[in-house]
Amino acid sequence: MKSEYTFPGERVMFPAAFPSLFGVIPTVTDNNNLDELVKQNQEALDAHTRESVQWHFSPETGSPYWLEKAKTLDFNPLTDVNCFEDLNKFPLFEDDELRGGPVDRWIPKALLGKPTYVFETGGTTGIPKSRVVIDDFRIDYENFSDTLPDESFPKGSNWLMLGPSGPRRLRLAVEHLAQYRGGISFCVDLDPRWVVKLIKKGKIDEVKEYSAHVIDQAMAILGAGHDIKCMFTTPKLLEALAMRLMDEGSSIEEAGIKGIFCGGTEFTQQWYRFAREELLGENVYITPTYGNTLMGLACGRPFDPADDYKITYYAPQPRAVIRVVDFDDHTKVVGYGETGRVKLFTMTKELFIPGFLERDEGEREVPHEKYPWDGVSGVRPYHKIAQSTTVGVY
Repeated sequence: MKSEYTFPGERVMFPAAFPSLFGVIPTVTDNNNLDELVKQNQEALDAHTRESVQWHFSPETGSPYWLEKAKTLDFNPLTDVNCFEDLNKFPLFEDDELRGGPVDRWIPKALLGKPTYVFETGGTTGIPKSRVVIDDFRIDYENFSDTLPDESFPKGSNWLMLGPSGPRRLRLAVEHLAQYRGGISFCVDLDPRWVVKLIKKGKIDEVKEYSAHVIDQAMAILGAGHDIKCMFTTPKLLEALAMRLMDEGSSIEEAGIKGIFCGGTEFTQQWYRFAREELLGENVYITPTYGNTLMGLACGRPFDPADDYKITYYAPQPRAVIRVVDFDDHTKVVGYGETGRVKLFTMTKELFIPGFLERDEGEREVPHEKYPWDGVSGVRPYHKIAQSTTVGVY
């Protein structure tokens, strides 16, 4: 998908009035060391922040939600936000603001009239949280595509999307990823809200039946001669699929799969080792991802045996930024190697979130040459709510 106006880091059409929005992200060269890359990326992030705030709070381009919210702030975003750290002037964003409508209050004026999607998250009880999207999911997954090795995710290959479907963005996003890479996506129908309801009612046998039903669908697709080589799935579903194939005398590799990208709260360091050593074998590539409807996709640090299967994620900066912050003071970033809560900032042309506390915690990690900004490892449910979190079939 190409357009008349293409900005660095984007592949979609937007008004030409902001040609520098989403500026060039510095990359590694022979003359750059990591410290210099970190400095350059911080400067790019500060510039990106300024331009994003100007876009979302200017009367000509901003959304009704943020233009109205600006009236309640004790500062002027258009004049008082000059760098990324200035986003701490905003109060924490409460995701309950995303519950209910009208959803078009989130659409920036400059983007009115474009075909718009609604993606949901939550919704097992009460009103789900909704996010309007025009092209962000395409941009996010095209950028993610650039990180995938072609030898494991061959261009032109077909995909299996084995994960939560329905009103979530994953189905359309993976479908676009497959199309962008020249293939076709085959999707399994999965309703995680129903599974969570069954778990809360203690109907574990029915959960197992539903899980088997989902794997039946995946097995049918893989056995239908569609030449599928790539897939997205979650740890629980990948394990269930691999075990079913083993029971039938086959394997993920023998089913034709070469590359898997996988995400979910069950993707732990221990499970990563189990997956590579027991479920997949050395010829099937797997890469962990961490993301959601607000963030996009955070990529995993390239696998290094010396890391002992440690998983470190780096957000797709500057479109989304994560910081690991003190449990008692969300404006204070913890030291490297220290534990804190994950705080998310989203700054795309479609969405502005100036600081939201995720339901996760982890350890702050140093920048990497491929991703010269802070990362987070050991991502897990925030300890104060972990016991009340219900994890379903996926």
